[in-house]
Amino acid sequence: MNNKKEITKNILTGILIAGGIAIAATDPKFGHKILPKLARYAKYKLKNKKDKKKIYDTFYNLKKEDLIQFENRYGQLYISLTPEGKKKAGKYQIDDLEIKKPKRWDGKWRILIFDIENKKNIKREALRGKIKELGLFQLQKSVWVHPYSFYNEVSLLRQFFGLSKDEMKMIIASEIEDDYLVKLHFHLN
Repeated sequence: MNNKKEITKNILTGILIAGGIAIAATDPKFGHKILPKLARYAKYKLKNKKDKKKIYDTFYNLKKEDLIQFENRYGQLYISLTPEGKKKAGKYQIDDLEIKKPKRWDGKWRILIFDIENKKNIKREALRGKIKELGLFQLQKSVWVHPYSFYNEVSLLRQFFGLSKDEMKMIIASEIEDDYLVKLHFHLN
């Protein structure tokens, strides 16, 4: 059985990805239809009344915490994230990031460079920590390398940290001079 935090995380990221949930509110069986739809966004199977209550309570608490909002639009209930809910859902997405390893390396290096001004030091350090967590190799102070595509992951990081393309750039290169340590780090020898 999923715990409350996991259900909350799944609901918020599900709504973030979907852009919202619309449920026909004019249906007389509206109450019976809403919980299974909400449970689907929580990646949760409803087995009994206790499960239904857990989902209902989670949505109620998300509304109370001002993370989601309900709106009636032309006979449909529309559930969406508030700005605070988007921030929290974005954090969940960042926490789950990982670079996928394909079966074969294409021989290209993905290089990430960033130049973030000193007044954004907290962002820079948080970004550096996440880059390390993703497994990139630090080639120089603000130059990081990985053999596998990380475009989507880095784009999400850029968006989450509110950085511009001038502050953070991605490069694809066919070779790196003296790349022995980098290949060793990624077990590519």
